[in-house]
Amino acid sequence: MKKLKEHWGIDSNFQIIIILIVFSITGSASLFVGKPILAFFELARENFQDNFWGGFLYYSLRILIIFPIYQVLLVLIGLIFGQFKFFWNFEKKMLSRLGLGFLFSDKS
Repeated sequence: MKKLKEHWGIDSNFQIIIILIVFSITGSASLFVGKPILAFFELARENFQDNFWGGFLYYSLRILIIFPIYQVLLVLIGLIFGQFKFFWNFEKKMLSRLGLGFLFSDKS
């Protein structure tokens, strides 16, 4: 726990528990929220071929749609649990590593 607290820059074990709860709620919530969006675009597994490429295309599109939902929900649920600062910094770091750091540039 000590290494995790140092890595994340947090102080208490309680904060670790809250952060892990936020991650678990966000994962489930993103799939729940994403389900009607996938249905709107008629992205069901049955609409794709039953071969490797059909599955690959389906799951690639599914991830591309659910990923931004997860990012937004992570910050919102973190806000509800009083951990906005942690999750906002987490988002900036993760998106920067994915090459989307320009979204958070400090230039005015």
